Amino acid sequence: MSQDPPKSGNFSSIPILDWSLLSTPEGRTEFIKQLRHALIYVGFLYLANPPVAREDMDALIEYTPRLFDLPQEEKESIRMANSPHFFGYSHLGAEITKGKTDQREQFDFGTPYESQWKPGDPEYLRLWGPAQWPKEELITGFKDTYLRYLSQVEQLSYEFIALLAEAFEVSEEALAPFFVGGTRPRPGLMQHRSKIVKYPARKEGESDQGVGPHFDGGFLTFLLQASEHPGLQVQNLAGEWIDAPPIPGTFVVNIGKALETVTQGLARATSHRVLSPPPGSTPRYSIPFFQNIAQGICVGNFVLDFKPEILKLKDARGQVGAVDSVNYAEYGQYPTGYVNLIGRVKSHPDVAERHYPDMFKQFFPNGLPAQGSAY
Repeated sequence: MSQDPPKSGNFSSIPILDWSLLSTPEGRTEFIKQLRHALIYVGFLYLANPPVAREDMDALIEYTPRLFDLPQEEKESIRMANSPHFFGYSHLGAEITKGKTDQREQFDFGTPYESQWKPGDPEYLRLWGPAQWPKEELITGFKDTYLRYLSQVEQLSYEFIALLAEAFEVSEEALAPFFVGGTRPRPGLMQHRSKIVKYPARKEGESDQGVGPHFDGGFLTFLLQASEHPGLQVQNLAGEWIDAPPIPGTFVVNIGKALETVTQGLARATSHRVLSPPPGSTPRYSIPFFQNIAQGICVGNFVLDFKPEILKLKDARGQVGAVDSVNYAEYGQYPTGYVNLIGRVKSHPDVAERHYPDMFKQFFPNGLPAQGSAY
């Protein structure tokens, strides 16, 4: 093992890893070393030169403002409340985080998947199913472009899992239980989620909360920052907010709480937030891809075993101080699908009221709130 120098979790910038290093044995060794450092001490990284066609990334970025410029009635026709899978359109200000309104408008989509749920199955299995799409004639080529992009990012996410295993010196097979069909499942066996998000410029005197401090769930997130605006910030262990500005042609990759749980905290889920663009600015756009894991697995039952010399690397990180994010605390207690369903129900009570009435009554005994809040 190439020994990493001692580091703390009080990083002041986000490391940049170059995928092209993997093309040579020497470069691969260096990439794995850098990856191990980023996973343990930061929880975020930029990925340059990713194996996703740049023309598809650029085309999706070009489509993004057009998606939000669709007539409001067309956007409302695919509103999320229509979908038991929580796919579709959410209007500006529909959610709150830590007591403040998130100033974002968004569409939730997913990789292709045919629902396997049938009456009597756990309700969380209904989370996976077909997405809602805008009419083809209104934004010609968008769906094909997005699906082509999602297919490539999905494959990248599986390749990244193999690299993560290599960085932590465990077998790739040790991670197979977390996926349907092994760590490199064929398309359609699993469903991963993606969003296209618009953060409008705030008005004078308004809150700058685009989305409040939070952790991601699942294993990995791959974020395409689709405009030149800064705004994404990552919280280090001292509680300081570190900027992660857009770098063209890169993904921002970060760790989810499920991966943190199964790695005994070796891989670090890092608190992050988005600040709205300043008054007079144009909107900020972003396109995250969230890698899911098998819905029925309880991650607390499948904690990975590491060599002692690997596990002790996190000791140099220091103790996790107080951070501003507390969501996804249920990982390790319940099946992953149920944890995700709890989060979706709390964030989107109008969907729950229509499609999950029993859970709606459990979480909202006083009826439908004006806004959803995961925590």
